[in-house]
Amino acid sequence: MRRAPQQDNPTLGIALVLGAMLIFATQDAVTKHLAQSYSTAQILWVRFVFYAAFALLYSLRKKPLSQCLKSERPRLQIFRSLLILVEIGTFVVAIRVLSLAEIHSLMATFPLIVTAFSALFLKETVGIRRWAAVLVGFLGVLVILRPGVEALQPGALVALAAAAMFAGYTVLTRVVARHDDSETSLVYMAVIGAVATTAVGPFFWTPPTLADWGWLLLLSCTAATGHMLLIKALEAAPASTLQPFNYTLLVFATVIGYLVFDNLPDLWTVVGAGIVVASGLYTIYRERVRGARRPPPDIRT
Repeated sequence: MRRAPQQDNPTLGIALVLGAMLIFATQDAVTKHLAQSYSTAQILWVRFVFYAAFALLYSLRKKPLSQCLKSERPRLQIFRSLLILVEIGTFVVAIRVLSLAEIHSLMATFPLIVTAFSALFLKETVGIRRWAAVLVGFLGVLVILRPGVEALQPGALVALAAAAMFAGYTVLTRVVARHDDSETSLVYMAVIGAVATTAVGPFFWTPPTLADWGWLLLLSCTAATGHMLLIKALEAAPASTLQPFNYTLLVFATVIGYLVFDNLPDLWTVVGAGIVVASGLYTIYRERVRGARRPPPDIRT
């Protein structure tokens, strides 16, 4: 039986998460650049083929492929993998028309949606305070969208759909984690994504320029590197310690969006994003408090 990581170095874990968020923000900037010239199917194909190579190299160091593919919930693993594939494709569609700050302000709702999905589908107990935080968070979304004041930004509803799908993927990851280890989940996501995009990608292929091959390679490297840093971060510190620092992705994306695309969010987007982030941080805090109050497991049996 493989030993659990020590998770006794929170400083290292936080540093690795910050590095991962910076890399993911860079990845999104590269995606936005490529999405202006290439189809979503082509971008996903290149990304998942490279990611599958990374996932297999990482997982096969720990156990054979046959064991990685041995799942107690294979149908759920396949559905989860297809869901994240569709989510990434939806994100690419939205990022064509939204700035990095706008799309990440809306994507920041996913922890709130996870809370709602956990109560509705996993029957987890969600107290009145966390439900209130979810409602306040979605008021922040209304501030960002300003329905009735001006037309909705093209892609805003698409971005919210991506956030909902990512929340669903997160909930399903919690479920499969009860049955399968991380290597199995990683390999399923990579292999299913690579197979599905290979079946579609060639029909939407546009020969990239030499420069764009460089951007595609950078996109693939950032995806693999960012996930590797997250894996290492979770080995160094508990997820509950690291979760709040995921919101730095919004900060990094805003800065990169300004430096690369000369896009700055307007005042209402900043206010709405602040409400969403504050609500998300509060739900994380309440989950930690609730976790601390749980009685320790009975180890006498």
